[in-house]
Amino acid sequence: MRIGIDLGGTKIEAIVLDGSREITRSRVDTPRDDYAKTVAAITSIVADVERVARARGTVGVGIPGTMSPESGLVKNANSTWLLGRPLKTDLERALGREVRIANDANCFAVSEATDGAAAGADVVFGVIVGTGTGAGITVHGCVLTGPNGIAGEWGHNPLPWASGDEIPGPRCYCGKHGCVETFLSGPGLTRDHERRSGRRVPAIEIAALAAAGDAPANESMACYEHRMARALAAIINVVDPDVIVLGGGLSNIARLYRNVPLLWGAHIFSAGLGDRSRTRLVPARHGDASGVRGAAWLWPA
Repeated sequence: MRIGIDLGGTKIEAIVLDGSREITRSRVDTPRDDYAKTVAAITSIVADVERVARARGTVGVGIPGTMSPESGLVKNANSTWLLGRPLKTDLERALGREVRIANDANCFAVSEATDGAAAGADVVFGVIVGTGTGAGITVHGCVLTGPNGIAGEWGHNPLPWASGDEIPGPRCYCGKHGCVETFLSGPGLTRDHERRSGRRVPAIEIAALAAAGDAPANESMACYEHRMARALAAIINVVDPDVIVLGGGLSNIARLYRNVPLLWGAHIFSAGLGDRSRTRLVPARHGDASGVRGAAWLWPA
C-alpha cells in the first residue's frame, strides 16, 4: 500500500493507493507560515488515512520546491516557511519510516505520464499553473530531476520575447524580476487584470467574465494566452515534448487548449518553414488528484 501526500500552499492532501486503485483520500488546510505545524499536519493526516485503510504504507510527498542534494534542506519553495528546513529528516522521525520527497510538478508529470492524459508518450512536460507556476519532465515514464534537482523549473526563467511593460517585469519571490511565474500564475493574471481594469478578481473568475463578454477580461485572457504561448514555445524549442499537460487551478480554463497552440507556432523554431507543431496541449486527466497520485508512485508497486 502506498500513501501520497501533496503539500500545497493552501491544502495538504493524502491518498492511499493499492496498485492504481484508490482506497481513501483526505484533505486539510495547510498551516501557512508555520513549519512545525506543517510537519504535525502531515503526520496527522498519514495516521488518519492509515486508520481508514487499516494498513501501514510507504509515504511519498510532493512539495512546492525540492530537496537540496548537498544540504538535504528544502530549496526553491514558494511556500517560504519550508525553505532551509530538513523536511525529509523531520518527517521520517515523526512517521517512523523512510519518506521519499519530490517536487510537486514532478509528481504531477509522473502521474499524467503513467495513466493520465499523456499515457504512452515518450517525453512529457507537465505544467502546474495555480498559486505558482512549476513544471516537471518525464522521459519514457521516468521523471527527469537533474544533478541539481531543478529540471523543469520553467517558472523561474524570464518570460521569452518580453517587450514593453513586460520589462523588467514584476518582482518574484525568488529575488528576480520577470519570471514566467509572475505572469502565468493565478496571482499574476489577477494582478495584470487589475492593472488593466482597476478591478481585483480571482484568476478563474476572469476567464468566466471573458466568456460572458466582458471586454477587459477578454483582453486579460488574450494577453495571458500570448504569454503562455511564448513561454511554452521556448520549452518546445529545447525539450520538444510529445505532450504538454496542464494542471492546477488555471488548467480548467478551456480556451487555453484552443488558443495557445494557435499562437505558439510563431515562436517555434522552423515553424515559419511551414512545419506544424506536433506537440499536444491537453488538460490533466486526473485533475487535482494528479500530484498526490504521483507522490504515492515515488515508491514502486
